[in-house]
Amino acid sequence: EAMKTNTTMTSLDLECNEIGDEGAKSMSEALKTNTTLTSLNLSDNEIGDEGAKSMSEAMKSNTTLTSLNLSANEIGDEGAKSMSEALKSNTTLTSLDLETNGIGDEGAKSMSEMLKSNTTLTSLNLCGNGIGIEGMKMVRVWTAQQE
Repeated sequence: EAMKTNTTMTSLDLECNEIGDEGAKSMSEALKTNTTLTSLNLSDNEIGDEGAKSMSEAMKSNTTLTSLNLSANEIGDEGAKSMSEALKSNTTLTSLDLETNGIGDEGAKSMSEMLKSNTTLTSLNLCGNGIGIEGMKMVRVWTAQQE
């Protein structure tokens, strides 16, 4: 609730708090109206696909967040797909960290599709996921197009 009306905080680090999907849902509601937060660290919080979907909804309307760290959570392909859809239209996020989640080839494919239309994201960390050869090919095709 406090984040909905806060007008001074620009960075929030909630790493290792086990907030889970419910906590991510609460944070996403706050992000829909918050106009000052630019950096949010929710790493290692047991956030799964449902929490990622909620955060994705917030990213569709939030216009201030530039850095989002969701590393070391339990986000899989469905959460990655949802985040990818939201980021196709988001114009403020420049850094997204999804390291050490459960994202596989399908999630990597959706991320590479998103990168074709997103013009603001400059850093995407997908290290330590379950991305195989097919997912790697999709990301490689996108990077080759950028060269």
